[in-house]
Amino acid sequence: MKKLLIAAGLLVAVAVALFLRRPIENQVTVETDKVKRRTIVEAVTATGRIHPAMQVKISPEVSGEIIELPFKEGQPVRKGALVLRIKPDAYLAARNSSEAAQRSAEANWALTQANQSKAELEFGRVKGMFKDRLVSEAAYVEAATGRDVAAAQSSIAKHQADMAKSALVRAEEELTRATIFSPIDGTLVRLNSQVGERIVGTATMAGTEVMTIADLSRMEARVDIAEMDLGAIRAGQTAWLGSESFKEQRFPGVVTEIASIAKDAPASGTTEAVKFEVRIRLREPGSFRPGMTVTAQIETQRRENVLSVPIQSVAARPLRVAGGGAGESRLGEVVFVVAGDKARMKPVKRGISEERFTEIIEGVAEGETVVSGGYKALSRDLQDGLRVRLQP
Repeated sequence: MKKLLIAAGLLVAVAVALFLRRPIENQVTVETDKVKRRTIVEAVTATGRIHPAMQVKISPEVSGEIIELPFKEGQPVRKGALVLRIKPDAYLAARNSSEAAQRSAEANWALTQANQSKAELEFGRVKGMFKDRLVSEAAYVEAATGRDVAAAQSSIAKHQADMAKSALVRAEEELTRATIFSPIDGTLVRLNSQVGERIVGTATMAGTEVMTIADLSRMEARVDIAEMDLGAIRAGQTAWLGSESFKEQRFPGVVTEIASIAKDAPASGTTEAVKFEVRIRLREPGSFRPGMTVTAQIETQRRENVLSVPIQSVAARPLRVAGGGAGESRLGEVVFVVAGDKARMKPVKRGISEERFTEIIEGVAEGETVVSGGYKALSRDLQDGLRVRLQP
């Protein structure tokens, strides 16, 4: 009898254990989070490179041999400092020749003016004598012709003097252009030539780009924005920039310029989106260098102290259409609020979203517990009134 009681007790214990271990039907294990007030920042992310906001490329207007390059690459340069001198001998000789030609033309003009005055006096004398019938008509005509010829010669000499003066001005400008000064304060970031090298001026062709001077105290990021995101970008928006060189650091900036036209259109037949260049001025240039790759997050909208939930908490479910026929529904956005051991489905209206959280305009209250995972539960398994078990 005692053995039978012991055996019966063991059977009951096993049955209870099996019952407790049996999975509860229609129960889903979920992760949860609270409905909280947060600051939600919606942003557009783009990549690009760092450029100086101001830089100039030095290409001389005249050709010749470089005889002086006072600065080395990486050195600071002050505005007005000599940065390049080209051998001036040929331009100096041309200036001197033009100066001599101009003096000769001025002297010739003075001579013709004197001849014109003399011809005018002679014509006046002959005219008076012609009135008194002391000279013939032929003598009168000859004097008048001499006056006109002298006036024409004086006019031609004046034009020649003007041309010679212009040629002298051009020769002096070319001589001046053999010496180049920095137009800005900055740093010599690129030097492409060296002393003794012959370079080509821009007067007749593209010319040689000798150096680049940049103001490294004012840096900007030039990033590519997809066409679909361009409508949200405005000048003056705050941006945050990061780089692989600075790990977790982020640097503030402001949008200063948005391209009016797209960059080169992608080849036909490709799925690549059209891009527009947006310029972001760094508020703190820090250790950025031209050419560095950066990732920019441009803040397009900001909401302070608003109700929010994890972005994955918002799921899509069929919702009955108000006033619709039996069984008529539409797909809407919902969250599942945990009440006791059950999930209650609540339709919600969303606002803006960021990487982790989304604003909820209506549908939930602060402090409520919402399901935030896992993916299978939120995407398919959860239904209104379903029993849930919290993930440990």
